[in-house]
This record gives sequence, structure tokens and C-alpha cells, in this order.
Amino acid sequence: MATLNKVMLIGRLTDNPEPPRTLPNSGSTVVKFRFAVGRSKKNPQTGQWENDPNPLYIDCEAFSRPDSKRNLPDLISQYCKKGDPLFIEGRLQLDQWDDKTTGQKRSKHKIVVDSLEFLGGGRQGDGSGGGSMAGRPATDRSTFSGAPDDAGGDFGGGGGHSGGADAENIPF
Repeated sequence: MATLNKVMLIGRLTDNPEPPRTLPNSGSTVVKFRFAVGRSKKNPQTGQWENDPNPLYIDCEAFSRPDSKRNLPDLISQYCKKGDPLFIEGRLQLDQWDDKTTGQKRSKHKIVVDSLEFLGGGRQGDGSGGGSMAGRPATDRSTFSGAPDDAGGDFGGGGGHSGGADAENIPF
């Protein structure tokens, strides 16, 4: 029987990504970040969209691949920040460990990111800071993939940050 482990989510970063770090044995780099996903729904009485009162908070990791021209961890650390809306694709992975204080077995699921797409427009003089997208065309969406070029990854050249996401409005 065939199996499939594929996750596709749209949400926002809950904090700035951790700085990329190099793994000692492989030389690959990894960046970790936390992602929030919710289900908005339209209120039938008011016609307004309402945020999910119980969003999911998910730990994510992105690794560099030696067979790829693109370094996904560097792209994430350079262009993503708290509040940015992203579309991510990846796979679920289960981490298991023994709690050092209680000795109990612990586990959690995380997403290993294979590719991402920036959602929203680029920052263009909105005065909210957050870094420059200099040298990148001002398009609305960009796709970055850790996959090799012949695996269908599209590097697009565009946009990046959402227009002025406020920290109090995380995750949505």
C-alpha cells in the first residue's frame, strides 16, 4: 500500500526565525521557526470574517540540501519575520525524547519544510521597518524550494513581507 506524508499550510510566523545553524556531521544548515494556522470563518449575521479562537501552533524546520542551488534556511532567515504570512509545504515528523526533569517520554510533531511561498505584498515605504527587499522585484508572491531545480521548485524573484503585520495580531 502506498503512503503519503505531505502537509500544505497557510499561516503566519509567530516569532522571528532562529538564526541558521550548521549541522556538524553533514555540513547542512537548518533554521527553526514557529508557525500559527487557524480557520477563519464568515459570520453570517455581520458578514465579517472572524479569526479562529483556537489556532494551531506548529514547530517547523527547514534544511539546506547539497543537491540544491537554493539555500532555504538562508532565505527564511533573511526574508521572513514575525507576522509574515506564508504558504509552506513539507512533511510531518515525530520527535521523541525523555524529559530530563521527570524522566517521562515526550513527543511532538513538527513540519520539515520542503518549500515556501511568501504571501502578501512587499514593503514599499510603509514606514513600518522590517528590512529591505532591495534587489528583488516588487511582485506579490515568491516561491522558494529546497528541492533541486529539476524537481519542480520555482525560485520566482518577487515580493516578501506582508504590509505592516502588528505583533498583537499574531497569528492572524
